[in-house]
Amino acid sequence: MSAIERVRPRDPRVPVPPQLALRVAILGGLAVLMFGVIFFRLWYLQILTGEQYVERAEANQVRTLPIAAPRGQILDREGAAIVTDVTANAVQIVPSELPPGIAPQVTVYRKQLDAAENARLLVDRQLTGYEQSLRRERRVSASQHAKLDSLRRAGAPARVAVPPLPAQATRLRALLDHLGRVLKLSPRSIDERVVRELTVTPYAHVTIKTDAGAGPLTVLGERGNEFPGVVQEQVSTRGYPYGEMAAQVLGHVGLIEEEQLTQKAFRGVKPGTAVGQEGLEYRYDRYLRGEPGVHRVEVNAEGQPVPSSQPETPPVAGHSLKTTLDLPLQQESEKALREGIAHARAGGKPATGGAFVAMDPLTGEILSIGSWPSFDPDRFAKALTPAEFQELVGSGSVAGPLTDRAVEGAYPTGSTFKPITAMAALEHGVITPSEGLGAGSCITVSTEEFCNSGHTDYGAVGLVEALKVSSDTYFFEVGERAYYHGTVIQREAEKLGIGHRTGIDLPTELSGTVPGPAWRAEQNLLQEQCEHRHEPTCDIVEEIGPWRVGDNMHLAVGQGELLTDPLQMAVAYSALADAYRNGGEGKIVTPHLGMEIDETTGGLRQKLSFPSHPVHLNDSDLSLVMQGIHEAASAPQGTSADVWTGWNQERDPVYGKTGTAERAGQVEQSWYMCYVGDASRPIVIAVTVEQGGFGAETAAPIARLMASQWYHVPLKFVAGSSKTF
Repeated sequence: MSAIERVRPRDPRVPVPPQLALRVAILGGLAVLMFGVIFFRLWYLQILTGEQYVERAEANQVRTLPIAAPRGQILDREGAAIVTDVTANAVQIVPSELPPGIAPQVTVYRKQLDAAENARLLVDRQLTGYEQSLRRERRVSASQHAKLDSLRRAGAPARVAVPPLPAQATRLRALLDHLGRVLKLSPRSIDERVVRELTVTPYAHVTIKTDAGAGPLTVLGERGNEFPGVVQEQVSTRGYPYGEMAAQVLGHVGLIEEEQLTQKAFRGVKPGTAVGQEGLEYRYDRYLRGEPGVHRVEVNAEGQPVPSSQPETPPVAGHSLKTTLDLPLQQESEKALREGIAHARAGGKPATGGAFVAMDPLTGEILSIGSWPSFDPDRFAKALTPAEFQELVGSGSVAGPLTDRAVEGAYPTGSTFKPITAMAALEHGVITPSEGLGAGSCITVSTEEFCNSGHTDYGAVGLVEALKVSSDTYFFEVGERAYYHGTVIQREAEKLGIGHRTGIDLPTELSGTVPGPAWRAEQNLLQEQCEHRHEPTCDIVEEIGPWRVGDNMHLAVGQGELLTDPLQMAVAYSALADAYRNGGEGKIVTPHLGMEIDETTGGLRQKLSFPSHPVHLNDSDLSLVMQGIHEAASAPQGTSADVWTGWNQERDPVYGKTGTAERAGQVEQSWYMCYVGDASRPIVIAVTVEQGGFGAETAAPIARLMASQWYHVPLKFVAGSSKTF
């Protein structure tokens, strides 16, 4: 019997085709690679860069708050401080320590702000589209203009009101009432400030009052348990020890406004920073501001501060600005202006405002400058009500205290313009200096009469005598002749600095107007365009017409449509004075207040410089003009000779010209311009008083007081005649 062979068990594995095996191998390799990448990434994050991410996570819990840097001082030319930075105890609120009630307000307020911003963006898109559609129009109708204006108004940032405190926040309401009584603030204003600040920085203390005074601070300190969440913190504030002195020029500071954040002057400045808002505080802000420090606050997941010991970065104080101002002269100039205004009012004149400028004619350094009425810059240390701000700005045609009349006034000059007319007429051959003109009390051109003040008849006089007695009829004839020589008076005025900005280192100044044929043509065109649009009022010119001979005659005596200010007149007289000292070769200086930037330690950091450009004047013609205005201030019958009685004319000769400018519906405006030709300390002084009467009775005595202070002679208010123009 043969052996039976065992049957082999069947192989359960299914044969794998070569293609499938390849695919499995590839997928397996990819899986191994992916796991390798993940493993490497975990190793990288945990081992190599773990510490960095820990630091970032911790940084997410830290908020930074700026620490305001002390601003640099503003000094006079000798280094005396006229604006300082002082330390005051500010009353602040710690939001996290207040009784409940603020958080719901902040939530509602944020939602309202978001809704207002979304609405504004919608209108802004509509406005952009509408403006683009109008670009295809040849002519924009009145209704389209109206729609544009409506969209622009609707697209302006809306002021969102802070919602009221919740009814259940009784403890918080009681606290705000109690705090308001102590600080003499309304509880609502305190609440609004806290809510607005928390909307921006929910972890920061909120300053309620910068300088509360000793009494309220004592109450808060002794009874602190009655004021949970209220603390006192030392802060730096601006100090103006001389009150209203030079307020418009020095300026003031305030928290940076939203639109300022995009300006080049404030590039990189953080919201909530105090910056210069006007005057020198604004112009030299980048030097005065300093560098803020950093206070670090640790917060929890809800954004609330928690105890911590984060390091602080201390602020760096700003540099000091040394100015060209002479403090004793500035103080006396301010006092003299007020005394002159009081004198005018005692004589029945309104004397509603005034200004002065004293300048070194050789360098352009402003020695004193001021405007009245004025204001105390400390008023801007707290928020002003709309009524208070409107009072400072003024209304209608009445300028308020914020207006710097020395550089922003727009005035005819009266007879102080005559030396400029005289130079133009002499240099262009309009007159000869000895020729007698101006006989009679009036002259008539066409049907218009041009008369001397009080219808005085000076007779036919030469140039020097005409300047001495200020004969209007003489200069009316000069203006009439100059009309047929072209724009000689206009060109001379502009050459000497009238009718355009001087370049003074202040944020704003007047351009002024020197009227002439081209200017009149522009005004006529504007009037025609206005009438074509059928606007309700078009008072650009009284009557459309060309520049006439009578207009030129009014310009010759500083009247008509001429508009300038004391600073421009000081620049013009400085050019005359400098050329007179140098045989006809003078310069047009750039008036300036900045002298140098100093370190906080007192050392010089940067010397400030300002350009000038040369001007040539015929020396013999100029000598005659200067002789005329010197005799006006020193010789019998000179228009301001009485004012300078007892003055040492040999040592410090005065070249002065009165001016009495007529303004429709007002008492005459008083002007005085003078140059005192001291060899080592020359000075040019410009003074004007609105509705102050004749130049010799109000403005000239102010100028003498200023000159007396500069040359250290006894101060004496000497009023001249009320009948000299």
